[in-house]
Amino acid sequence: MDFSNVAFTLPEYKRRISLTRGAMEAAGLDAIFVTDPSNQAWLTGYDGWSFYVHQGVLLRHEGEPIWWGREMDLPGGQRTCWMSHDNIRGYADHYVQSIARHPMLDLAALIKDLGLEEAQIGVEMDNYYYSAKAHQVLTAALTEATIHDATALVNWQRLIKSEEEIAFIRKAARISEKVIETAIARAAPGVRKNDLVADIYHAGITGVDDIWGDYPAIVPITPSGLDATAAHLTWNGDPMRDGEATFFELSGCYRRYHAPISRTVYLGTPTQEVRDAEKAQMDGIEAGLDAARAGNRCCDIANGFVDTLKKHGIHREGRCGYPVGLSYPPDWGERTASIRWEDETVLEPGMTFHFMPALWMDTWGLETSETILITETGRAETLCNVERKLFVKE
Repeated sequence: MDFSNVAFTLPEYKRRISLTRGAMEAAGLDAIFVTDPSNQAWLTGYDGWSFYVHQGVLLRHEGEPIWWGREMDLPGGQRTCWMSHDNIRGYADHYVQSIARHPMLDLAALIKDLGLEEAQIGVEMDNYYYSAKAHQVLTAALTEATIHDATALVNWQRLIKSEEEIAFIRKAARISEKVIETAIARAAPGVRKNDLVADIYHAGITGVDDIWGDYPAIVPITPSGLDATAAHLTWNGDPMRDGEATFFELSGCYRRYHAPISRTVYLGTPTQEVRDAEKAQMDGIEAGLDAARAGNRCCDIANGFVDTLKKHGIHREGRCGYPVGLSYPPDWGERTASIRWEDETVLEPGMTFHFMPALWMDTWGLETSETILITETGRAETLCNVERKLFVKE
């Protein structure tokens, strides 16, 4: 096996397989079939823009995982996966987007060939990449097997990052610094939003020194004025204007690893209401970071932030963050723990979160966020080195 294109060391992949098999055993599963591209990459290294067709990883308790996908994508698997080429399998192209036959029929035949026709098999039922039709066809073809919902089984094994992963996230953070600083520097009255976003993309893909930029799992979120009252609007061709706040939620990406960051730019003189909210947000972030310590819980971070806002007379609902790391579109979150009041997940060293204490008000929005690393001792480390404030350009 040529490891020149594989992202991590073989011991790192074996660590991941061991964790996942432990979770499979606890769930009473003989095998799992995972379709989330992030989970595929985490287990096998597979990295390609082919997740628009059916593909996935089949993992049993013995042997290497099997990456299964479109026959056209086998060379991509052979170039990026750590396993032997015998464990990179493909289905014929006449299955692709056909109404006469479905790729899950080929997968079912493979499962039977492996002696799993009566097995307990887990699938990711609540996943962007596993369709209702796929589940229907697979279960109909495997009448003797029992199909279980194993949504997020692999995701939870990814929560604590290895040193190899943290090194990648730190590289992504260097790119994140560059893209957010580019957005802040470029923002000015009259600048069209699409032109500004083009500069953001250029900065992110160019990268920093020898740290090359990959495509982020989420496009730049860059709303201004009233649009900034919404959390997830992107951009248009309008010019930036005096008297408006624009928040930038961005991330650098290195080999599919992310380190999101948000900052807000105000063109003109901020109102007292905005300044008061900035003070409340900054105080709340400090309280949240102080609670982000190993042994505490996700809810402790959220409560530290929200309780501080209450002292400033601001009511805030909803989660304030989520784990990040390896991701593909449409989301850079890992879809496991959440920084919110009811989540009692215990914080452990090596966890990385996008601490996202944004404020979306009636007529404007204020986003200031950090990617944080839970450390062995002390409060969390913020991985991006960008001044934490409202950036005012008068």
